[in-house]
Amino acid sequence: MKILVAGAGGMVGRAVSEHCRSLGDEVFAYDHSSLDISDGGLVKAEISRVAPEAIINCAAWTNVDGCEGDLSRADAANAIGPRNLAEASLAIGACFVTISTDYVFDGTKEGFYTQDDEPHPISVYGISKLKGETESQRVNPRAIVVRSGFIFGPGGRNFLSAIVQPLSRGESVNAISDAWGTPTYAIHLASRLRELAELAKPGVYHVVNEGSGATYEEFAVAAAEQLGRDGSLVRGILSSSLNRPAPRPRNSRLKCLISEARGLVPLPSWREGLGQYVDWLGLSGN
Repeated sequence: MKILVAGAGGMVGRAVSEHCRSLGDEVFAYDHSSLDISDGGLVKAEISRVAPEAIINCAAWTNVDGCEGDLSRADAANAIGPRNLAEASLAIGACFVTISTDYVFDGTKEGFYTQDDEPHPISVYGISKLKGETESQRVNPRAIVVRSGFIFGPGGRNFLSAIVQPLSRGESVNAISDAWGTPTYAIHLASRLRELAELAKPGVYHVVNEGSGATYEEFAVAAAEQLGRDGSLVRGILSSSLNRPAPRPRNSRLKCLISEARGLVPLPSWREGLGQYVDWLGLSGN
């Protein structure tokens, strides 16, 4: 398959590019410097030139607190960009897949959020990502929207990815104990994104690793155990103690209602994904 990957400089974008190449796909990978997706004319021209069969959009501004103070930048990256890609993909008949977030929900529900739940974002980041969903589907009815969250993996610049190295050295870490999500290994997510591009069935998909979900604290304790360290290295803290500019949902666990009906097998458990990540880092049993 001929695939264009936007946002290929990020954790998920790199994973998607590498996975697709491993399958023999012809991959055109663009980071922000080589393709600013907020520039509609540039997007249209480049997609027309490359003429991919599928476009996978991994580009986003994921700095939740940064978005809170810069609505225009958040909209450019998370709403206008996906719309431009969706529109250009429709023009050439390419399948379009774009990543959204669990933060489109407000976190007040108990249990898992499914596609039946009405989004209600509580941060500028969540609002901009929901705009990206709706605009993509408005201009391209064939668009595939993938909500995910608590993503970790190689090259990840986030808490879940960052804690493994200090824990491996026996250093203690603080981790939030009162916010729940469904951890998702970037490599597994990349595989599912490629499957969805090939399947080409439009709709909203929730893509996360199997399991009942976890708090940041529970994830960190599991990481410590994978590393052969004591879980007491992890100190649980409350979200409110961080005084962050942007609100976050208390619970953003996701479950998909349509994946299995469309022949997509569940992803491995997040604990298995964590084990693979620790192995990839070469830290198992340290």
